[in-house]
Amino acid sequence: MQDISIISMIFTAAIALTCLFLILSPLFKWDAYITTSTKTQDIGTTKEALLTTLNEIEFEYKMDKISHTDYKVLKRQYETEVASIMKEEEQLIDKSVDVDLMAEVEKEIEEQMQSYKNKKGEGK
Repeated sequence: MQDISIISMIFTAAIALTCLFLILSPLFKWDAYITTSTKTQDIGTTKEALLTTLNEIEFEYKMDKISHTDYKVLKRQYETEVASIMKEEEQLIDKSVDVDLMAEVEKEIEEQMQSYKNKKGEGK
């Protein structure tokens, strides 16, 4: 029993550390360090959930499950939240849009509309 080799001690320590890691790893949130979703996806999901809730409130009000005052309060609350999310979305879109590219696209659209108007005027 006294002839424990160093290799067996290292092997035993490795097994013990592996078991300890496997037992404790579910307690840590590893995905907190890895961000897989973007802010726009989170905003879109939240907006969709709020709009669904607004529809449910409307349905419950029409089915006389909630009072008129509760309906007004809830509707105003959720509409305010949806409006703020829509403003956030607009700000994110404004930040991600290339201004020069957008000006070029608008210029091309105006040119196409003008040529369409000219062709339409010639046909009369």
